[in-house]
Amino acid sequence: MAEMDTSSGGGHKKGPGVKKSKKQSTRVDLTPMVDLGFLLITFFVFTTTMSQPTAMNMNEPKDDPNQELKVKNSGAMTILLGKADQVYYYYGQLEADKLSEQFKSTNFKDIRGLIVAKKKATPLGDLMYIIKSDKNSTFKNAIDILDEMSISAVPPGHYAEVEMTPTEELLIKQTEDANGIK
Repeated sequence: MAEMDTSSGGGHKKGPGVKKSKKQSTRVDLTPMVDLGFLLITFFVFTTTMSQPTAMNMNEPKDDPNQELKVKNSGAMTILLGKADQVYYYYGQLEADKLSEQFKSTNFKDIRGLIVAKKKATPLGDLMYIIKSDKNSTFKNAIDILDEMSISAVPPGHYAEVEMTPTEELLIKQTEDANGIK
């Protein structure tokens, strides 16, 4: 606690021949101030709220085979995610005699331009992006392509994640082998 030392030294003599003694300065004990500081820190730690994580809303359809969505070939763009941040794509449906013309490769820098170009060239009712991930692609790539859909302002319901077919897996493997991607 706070103390005051006002003792004048020895006796209580007063008079003309007595020297006045120096008075000691006040000494303040800061122990209660430290206690108060810790109480305030404890109060603010327990009463603050941590920032809540934000997540992107994802509309997933129910698995009902009777309500499968039919997509026009002219409005479909299939995006395939490979290893080493490679992106493959084709428009419509793959045809065996035109595989080399249809199946194309790109990267994440250029895919946004392709998504926007397809969106501008196709009526909104016919537009559909089909996203497929290879077993060698990373989770980061799947999130990146969903971010690209969000950035390109593709409305929910116009893109879906689907399982890859064996033909598409074979095409990706052959393309990666030919380009030396490991």
